[in-house]
Amino acid sequence: MSQEIAVIGSPEFTTGFRLAGVRKFENVPQDDKDESLDDAVESVLGDEDVGIAVMHDEDLDHLSRKVRESVETSVEPTFVTIGGGAAGGSGLRDQIKRAIGIDLMADEEGESENE
Repeated sequence: MSQEIAVIGSPEFTTGFRLAGVRKFENVPQDDKDESLDDAVESVLGDEDVGIAVMHDEDLDHLSRKVRESVETSVEPTFVTIGGGAAGGSGLRDQIKRAIGIDLMADEEGESENE
């Protein structure tokens, strides 16, 4: 069974993904994020058809502690945050490592695959 990608965020954020063919999305206007983002994320967490969920890195700040912990520890769906600037590279590395269990970007100079 193939799983889908879901995008959560402002309409401006989700539009590009929708144009690229992503069919599952949760639009949360910027002004409503403090009140509505938790519900949108919980909806995606409960959707068995979603394998990867994409959010903007800054939106994590709008989540309650409980929902943020769910996002950070979720394996299926795996949450990928983008837009974090220079720090985003290591964040993505950690997300991939958590999702598949190995560090694909480990160099040959002694970095362990299971750090």
